[in-house]
This record gives sequence, C-alpha cells and structure tokens, in this order.
Amino acid sequence: MCGINGFNFKDENLILKMNQVIRHRGPDAAGIFLDENISLGHNRLKIIDLSEFANQPMTSFDEKQVIVFNGEIYNFLELKKELDYPFKTNSDTEVILAAYRKYGPGCVKKFNGVFAFAIWDREKKEIFVARDHVGVKPFYYFWDGKRFIFSSEIKAILEHNIPIILDLEAFNHYLRVLYVPEPLTMFKGVKKMPPGSFAIFKDGKLEITKYWEIRRGDYLKFSKEEIAKELENRILQSVKNQLISDKPVGVYLSGGIDSNVVLSSMSRWRKNIETFSVGFDLTEQEGRDKFNQDFNLARETAKYYGANHNEVLVSSGDVLDLFEKAVWHLDEPVSNPTIVPMMKLAMLAKNKVDVVLGGDGGDELFGGYERYHLSLLASYYQKLPFLLRKIFNRNERLKKLNTPSGIERFALFMFQKDGILKRVVGDNYLNSGISKDFFKNKYFTDNSFEQFEENMMQTDRKSWLADYSLMLSDKMSMSAGLEARVPLLDKDLAEFAAKIPLKYKVNLFNTKIILKEAFKDKLPKFIFNQPKRGWFSPGAKWLRHPSIYSMAQEVLSPNYYAGTGNLFNWDELARILKNHYNKKEYNLTILWALLTFQVWARLYNIKLS
Repeated sequence: MCGINGFNFKDENLILKMNQVIRHRGPDAAGIFLDENISLGHNRLKIIDLSEFANQPMTSFDEKQVIVFNGEIYNFLELKKELDYPFKTNSDTEVILAAYRKYGPGCVKKFNGVFAFAIWDREKKEIFVARDHVGVKPFYYFWDGKRFIFSSEIKAILEHNIPIILDLEAFNHYLRVLYVPEPLTMFKGVKKMPPGSFAIFKDGKLEITKYWEIRRGDYLKFSKEEIAKELENRILQSVKNQLISDKPVGVYLSGGIDSNVVLSSMSRWRKNIETFSVGFDLTEQEGRDKFNQDFNLARETAKYYGANHNEVLVSSGDVLDLFEKAVWHLDEPVSNPTIVPMMKLAMLAKNKVDVVLGGDGGDELFGGYERYHLSLLASYYQKLPFLLRKIFNRNERLKKLNTPSGIERFALFMFQKDGILKRVVGDNYLNSGISKDFFKNKYFTDNSFEQFEENMMQTDRKSWLADYSLMLSDKMSMSAGLEARVPLLDKDLAEFAAKIPLKYKVNLFNTKIILKEAFKDKLPKFIFNQPKRGWFSPGAKWLRHPSIYSMAQEVLSPNYYAGTGNLFNWDELARILKNHYNKKEYNLTILWALLTFQVWARLYNIKLS
C-alpha cells in the first residue's frame, strides 16, 4: 500500500511535511505535485510495476489529470483491455486514471480492489476522491470552508495549523464501543470518508456520494451443498486475484477457520508459502497454554500445508517498548491489547515478504461471532409462551434474553455499561444516551434484512469491521511498511454472502456453517474441533505484571497529562486499577481503553476546548 496527501492550495513545504510524517506507509519512493490550487503528495510501497515510471503523483499522458493512490485494483488487467488509453506503465494506478477519463465518477463501480485515491482534474478544476467499497483503506479529511485537506493518516493533516481539540461526541462513542465510528474521528473537525463513497470538491464545495452498499436482494434458493461449492469457488478466485504482486506474498495464520481458508486457497495456486504467527511469552501460571492455543494450532496447520512457518513471541517487555509507538500509529484511540502483537507480527513478516493475506471479514460475512448465536437464541426465546418465560426470567442470565431486537439488543452485546463508565468519567463529559441515538439513527431505522441477526451483521460490516478491525489491521501493518490484503472481503464475495440465508450461517448450535461446509474436505480435521475463541491477548495478565502496573499507575493519573486533567475521576480510576492488579475485580476493558486514550492524548497534545 501507500500513503496519500493533498490540499486545495499550493504549498511545497506543507506537502513535504505531510509526506514525511507518514513515510512509513511508503518507504520505497516519495513525490509531490504542485499547481495553483492543489498540492499532492505520495509515499510509495512498491508492489505492482516496480519501475520508477509507476511512481506517484502520476500525471495522465496529456497532463489533464493527476492522481495519488493508496491500494490495489485487482482487476486492473481486465479493465485495461476495455480502455482506449496510451498506457506507459504496467501499474494499476494508471488504469484508475484511464477509467476516470472514460467513466468519470462511475469508474469506482468498475474497480474490484481496495483503494483510497484523489484525482486533480485540471480541466474541471475539481478534486475527485474515493474510498473502497468495504473501507479497507483509510481516508481522512478536514474541511473548514476554506481548506480541504486529506490524507491516509490524521497525523499528516495535523501538520497544518488546525485546532487539535477533542471531539466529545466521538469520545463518548469510544467509551461505549472502544472505537470511533465514521464519519467522526477523535479530532474535532477531522472526518473519515465513509466506505463505498466518493466526493467532489469544486468551487469551495464538498459533495459526498454513496456509490455502493450491500443490499440483501433475493436469497439464494439453492441447496446448502450447491451454495457451499459456489462459495468455495468464489473464495478461490478472490485469493487468486489478490496474489497479484511483483513482491513476495505471505499469510497471517492463526488457528481459526478464516485464515486457514485463505491458506488452503492460496496453497492451490502457490507452493513454498511463508506463514506468520504471533504468540505470547508467559509463564505456566499466567496461562501460557490458554493464550497460545491458536499459536500452536497455526504451527500444526502450517506443517499440514508444508508452509515455511515464521513465529514471534510477545513479552511484557514488548508491551512497554511498543505500546506508545503503536498508539501513535493508530492516529486515534482504538482499544485492543492486540495492537502490540499485531505490530510485532508485522515487523516479523516484513523481513520475508511485502504483502500478507489475512482472514479479516469472515465473521461479519458468514456469522462467526458468538453475539449472532446469542441474539438468535434471544429471538427464539421471545417466541416462547409468556408464562413459561415468566418462570425462566427468575434466572438473571435468561432474563437478558427478553432484550428486544434493534438498538437495545445491539447495545447489550456491544456497549460498555453505564456503571463502570460513571465511576471513572466526570459528569460533565459523559453523555449516557448519545451513542444509542447515533447507532439507532445510522444503522437500525431502515434495513432491508428480514431477521435482526442479519441487520446486526450488516451493522458490524459497516461500523465494527471498517472502523475497528480493518483500522487496526491497516495501521499496524503499515507501521512496518507491510501491505495487508483481505480476500474474504472481495466486494463480489461480500455481495454473494449477503444473499446466503441466515440458517446457513448461524443456528442455535453452530456458527459460520456455510464456510465450514465449503471447506470441510480442504482443511485439516483438527481445525473443526476447536471452539470459537477469537484472537485475544493476555492484556489482563499484563496489567498484573509489576512493570506494566507501574506504567499504568503513571498514565492513569492527573499528573500524566494536564490536558485531560478534568476528564476522569482519578481516585476511583486508581482504585479500579488496584483492584484489578490484586485480582479483586476484572477491569481490563475500561483500563485498556483509558490507557490508550491517555497515551494518545499526550502524544497528540489534545485539548478539551
């Protein structure tokens, strides 16, 4: 991948500063373009067409358009055949330029890939920008009525003299869901371009248009076996498409179904595959075997396929060494202890390859999360006779199954609870209802899916996947100049998955049913006997390590950063940390969220107003 930068006026010094601050995204080449009403910058990670002729910013043959592009267009060779254009490179970048000239803004509907790009049209005097269908590649912008500034990372936008102020609505969403949903960011005035959208900036006006969204349409009426076979073929083709590269390609491998599906598919097209896994350097008392189950399974799987397996262990010392760096690369808080192992894994992989394939998206497309299973249980439970439910409701756990579908049930599974938040956040800064209103109005007022569990998966694809999972993957991989690809999120595959009936995805006894059916004879048998674990880090254990506990005490105090001094109830926060350390309470989620926030606030010198 790469890094793109730009703004709607001419300033060589500023565009060079933007390029420099995100140089990690494209360490192989850098360039700028300047004109009267535009400055464009690019940092290149060379993957396709390694020649200098494919460097960016790239100008069309007649100098009417200039592009900066981050991503890959996997069908660029097919598109190239239908475009009447005097190509001078073998790059996908030039195909975007040619497609824009022929199709205008509609060119984005032609692309199968992941992308964030900007085209300066010198004839029209307008800037055309676009983000890929699912939101794999980030695109941030700032628009104050005069300056339109954009970049692959927020830190580049901050090179401009803009106010660095905490967005309190975003802060409240972060406390609830541990990330900031689009279009917001934690920086007031800086926005995320929504996935599947393009924008035109012209004559001092910015107009954003949605060009793609998953719609259910008609369910597939074929048998489970027929759907599974078609799914297998589509995944095979997607993996094949995403192997296109002039640099080495490897696989991120865990013990889960999704990454194994990717490896299995890749093994049909390639031999001598490099695989990469991360584990945890823990004592037996700290749960070494528990936290390394996927790590050990990945080793077995790699051996099954004859892959060249590469491993790295993360210690508590790595947390101290890498945590602040990882938070800086995130741009804005995304709370997950896996940022440290993700960063170290990317550093390992970069030694062998420049591109990795991962299993991102399998849960959201095929019903892998336990919350879908539990929600389905609730939906069935609420169909029981009232008197029977009245008896069952004496059990507090069963009583939760009465939670109605819609925003209430979504909040039950996804929101942090009022109780813990009220303990640590000052009354002037906590808005209890704002997140529920936001998600209800954005995702639960108009949905075409028949069953709530499908609506929930759709919401996860639009928000959790793009703004949490893929954001972590992009920022941590690009911190090492490593391109991460996601073949399970091919746009055609995503559209196909939405048409698969829910009963083939999740039921009361199983999840990801159709994906397992599609690859039941292709994966090692021991993979199917594993419980759903997800990928998690021993964050709770780390916080009980004396050196990390000492770090947390420093960070979660009013003396750490004066800018957030009024935000939190520090005495209560210290008590929560101490209780966690002494094993009186389990408080990992809130503690890690506030650790991440505090480190971020000081790194970026955030102000409350």
